[in-house]
Amino acid sequence: MFDNLSQRLQATVKRLRGQGRLTEENMRETLREVRMALLEADVAVPVVKAFVDRIRERALGQEVLTSLTPGQALVKIVHDELVALMGGANDALDLAARPPAVVLFAGLQGSGKTTTVAKLARRIREREGKSVLVTSADVYRPAAIEQLRKLAHAVGVEFHESRADQRPVDIARGAVEAARKRLLDVVLIDTAGRLHVDQAMMEEIKAVHAAIQPVETLFVVDSMAGQDAVNAAEAFNAALPLTGVVLTKADGDARGGAALSVRHVTGKPIKFLGVGEAPDALEPFHPERIASRILGMGDVLTLVEEAHRTADKQQAEKLAEKFRKGKGFDLEDFRDQLQQMQRMGGISSLLEKLPGVGELPAGARDQVNDAQMKRLVAIINSMTPRERRAPDVIKGSRKRRIAAGSGTQVQDVNRLLKQFDQMQRVMKQMRKGGGLQRMLAGMRGKLPGAP
Repeated sequence: MFDNLSQRLQATVKRLRGQGRLTEENMRETLREVRMALLEADVAVPVVKAFVDRIRERALGQEVLTSLTPGQALVKIVHDELVALMGGANDALDLAARPPAVVLFAGLQGSGKTTTVAKLARRIREREGKSVLVTSADVYRPAAIEQLRKLAHAVGVEFHESRADQRPVDIARGAVEAARKRLLDVVLIDTAGRLHVDQAMMEEIKAVHAAIQPVETLFVVDSMAGQDAVNAAEAFNAALPLTGVVLTKADGDARGGAALSVRHVTGKPIKFLGVGEAPDALEPFHPERIASRILGMGDVLTLVEEAHRTADKQQAEKLAEKFRKGKGFDLEDFRDQLQQMQRMGGISSLLEKLPGVGELPAGARDQVNDAQMKRLVAIINSMTPRERRAPDVIKGSRKRRIAAGSGTQVQDVNRLLKQFDQMQRVMKQMRKGGGLQRMLAGMRGKLPGAP
């Protein structure tokens, strides 16, 4: 997400940092670049105007003019204004109401409401330890109810049965009553996709809202819809007392205009980003972290949180014990580390959270990709346990068998073995007390997937 905007703004920021002083001319050029970057990212025109005016106003103030490094001071202003534009801080769900806390989902057709309901149900169950019941009040889309039933089973939450011949209001009331009787903590209610110009459908969801009085009413919108997403959010906000927005398919949106516009236009916070198809591909929207990513400053805090959440502690302790006993780092260990990176969203997701990665040449970033990581895992999985523990035995006929079993070429197997040999040397240096700097020097250019 934000790929195009990030590249443009990072180039502008880089030039700014080198400025010993700011003049009217370079300020005008900088603001023009910022304006063009935002417009190309499909940010709403009124939002762009307000954002640029605010930067100009602050840039002409004392905090920049009296700074010893005015270029860097202006970069901080751009960062701060991006944070303010997107809401300042993450707005968490308010589930502190008397159980069951009810969350109602609304949105356009095809925006991803049903999968978002399942993702959020899983998150609430796993992260907050609450019992969750979900139900579908979508009586129009064929198989909508069955889809949510299957998803509920997959993420381990309760499902309240509904039928296509029921009224959505009755389904919602029944789900809340069932949760109350069973002493469940949270009820998530999926609804049919609807256009805001369809008066009958809008009246229907208003009736559902009035009947169950949800503590949260979330508008789910496809971030790739760009300006249309903002217009739809504004219309739904006028019809319903929304408490927040969920932007879906953010991983496929290279522009990010919706994320930068929705809060300004509706006044409602973006609470979550949908970043993939996996059941756990839903992350809280932290404006400060997103702003840092856009400007190439990284997002190490989110990286640490993901590592802590996804890490297999037993596996890590086993590997540490192995090193303490002087045993080598084998291909099974290598595969485990690759799979750990995949659980954290893949190497592309990791890279976008690291500071300074945006300054790498595009070709260098493209060489390290998730498809290559999956290929490496497939190659290692095609080996026998003995070959993983002692890769020196892998010669001609074994390489051909491994390549055939993994759907790759012998050259791919050779490349993996060469990379692994380099990693083993680094591990030996670490055991000899070479330290972190020697390890990083040895790893330069040898990331998984790099040629």
